[in-house]
Amino acid sequence: MPKKIMVVDDDPDIVDYLVNVFEDHGYETCRASDGISAYDVALAEKPDLITLDIEMPHEWGPRFYRRLTSEEEFSDIPVIVISGLSGIHLAIRRAVATIKKPFDPADVIQIVREALGE
Repeated sequence: MPKKIMVVDDDPDIVDYLVNVFEDHGYETCRASDGISAYDVALAEKPDLITLDIEMPHEWGPRFYRRLTSEEEFSDIPVIVISGLSGIHLAIRRAVATIKKPFDPADVIQIVREALGE
């Protein structure tokens, strides 16, 4: 059964790009455009890993992450922060990686594989 990755970003082009990259490498995907909808998607879809933008409308990435990881079943879910903001390595201290936009998809796939123990 393929692992599922949730892509959370308010830029639909980034979401489409990452979803295509992940699906081309055999992963299932789900998506959300902000922290509020991402919470509902995560509860419904049960992803194995999340890529997360920091600056989004309605609810920023770190607030969504804190809210989600307060749920026991998501307390240890790996998150990869992908953002154009500077200082992103400080946004979510438990992130398995922080990647600055623009990014190399090969780097993202390598980090995903390591985070998922593949």
